[in-house]
Amino acid sequence: MNNLIKRTLFGALYVGLVVTSILVDPIFFGVLFLFVTIYSIYEYHHLVASSKMVSILSMVLGGILFASVWVLHFYQSLPLRGIGYMAAGYLVLLMLALMLPMKQGVDTTPSAWAHILISQVMIALPFTLMNSILDDGKYILLALFITIWINDTGAYVVGCSTAKLPKGNHKMSPHISPNKSWEGLFGGFAFALLVGFVFYKVGWLPCLWKALVMCLGIAIAGTFGDLAESAFKRSIGVKDSGNFLPGHGGALDRFDSLLLAAPLLYVILLIL
Repeated sequence: MNNLIKRTLFGALYVGLVVTSILVDPIFFGVLFLFVTIYSIYEYHHLVASSKMVSILSMVLGGILFASVWVLHFYQSLPLRGIGYMAAGYLVLLMLALMLPMKQGVDTTPSAWAHILISQVMIALPFTLMNSILDDGKYILLALFITIWINDTGAYVVGCSTAKLPKGNHKMSPHISPNKSWEGLFGGFAFALLVGFVFYKVGWLPCLWKALVMCLGIAIAGTFGDLAESAFKRSIGVKDSGNFLPGHGGALDRFDSLLLAAPLLYVILLIL
């Protein structure tokens, strides 16, 4: 299959699943992103060559964290004691996961601890916070994804257009992401502000200045999330984090912008 056709088909599938999971039912969303959370943690530990037991425990930990918050928001008939048991189980497993590297030797323990904590704080937690954002309103969570997609598209269009100028464009960080330019960066931000205005006009976000702040914040955080993941992959010498979505790379490649954008949006919603 032609690579462009493959990217288009699987890209459409990806967008369709995400949008449908947000709009249709929290159960659909929970099942889809529980899987994405666990698989993303698997990808990370595979990339850093963690032991099998540490990888499994990290995936279970991430799954418990995501499921606990999902239950708290969308399955409130469960007694608080049940949620407490899940929280206690998470803490016990976290301590066990942090103890396991000690068996492998003192020299490997600090790095193993770092990888375990990174998998929870930088991967599981951002996905988990999307449950809270969805509880605030499905169109707010949908706005998060659309803003990221529009920002990426705007950056690509402006970056490619300015690259054709006689003197080309100005590269942001050639050693991390050779194709990203400052012109594309600000072009993406402009598109994000435009889509924020659209969200306000269609009634998804009731206040114009809050909509603009939210979308610009998502665009900035999403861009740095993308750059951070690119820097991480270059540091270990890989092009893609995996083959989660044919033609698009791994789960971390597809959701890297969310790893910083979702927590920032959560904080913005708390403040505003």
